[in-house]
Amino acid sequence: MSEQVRVLVVDDDALVRAGLSMLLTGAEDIEIVGDAADGSEVAQAVAEHRPDVVLMDIRMPGMDGLAATELLRAQDDAPEVIVLTTFEADDYVLRALRAGASGFLLKDTPPADIVRAVRTVAAGEPILSPTITRRLIGHVTDSDGDDRARRAREQLDRLTQREREVAIAIGLGKSNAEIGRQLYMSVATVKAHVSRLLEKLGFNNRVQIALLAHDAREA
Repeated sequence: MSEQVRVLVVDDDALVRAGLSMLLTGAEDIEIVGDAADGSEVAQAVAEHRPDVVLMDIRMPGMDGLAATELLRAQDDAPEVIVLTTFEADDYVLRALRAGASGFLLKDTPPADIVRAVRTVAAGEPILSPTITRRLIGHVTDSDGDDRARRAREQLDRLTQREREVAIAIGLGKSNAEIGRQLYMSVATVKAHVSRLLEKLGFNNRVQIALLAHDAREA
């Protein structure tokens, strides 16, 4: 990540793009490097501007934010994605998080919290609390919930006991330092376990590990 956090704003509403850009430009350590009005423009905009963070509207009339997030996060060295939505309990949001978004923000989130969220995900930390995760999963109708739980448990069963303990702790929202204290490990060792978890599970951030733990009903 560069010294300044480079941000790309994606929303089909020009007023929303302008408002977010104006809000974030007020932070000395954040730079708006570009914007896009549709998910189909995101890949080219990311290649051109190399943002650290993408603020992604989830519902757009062309390619929506879910599809754009899935395409983006499948790439190597993809920027972090924060999904923007008007509905907290939204299947699109949950699917975007499963695809690798680092969290989501409601569009009426206070400006200071939006700035804080951008800084947080740029530093490699998720912005999804365990309470929000449980509420989101609980409110979204999932027709294959039992199958998802079974698949999640199968994935956890492939882990070592220590890796499983770390995954469950992540699902409970614990930081690396808290996990280290709980499991009597150094922070460096916790980070190594998290890296192995991401590699083994084919994930690209902690949010996906947390969702897996919740799907398996372990967190």
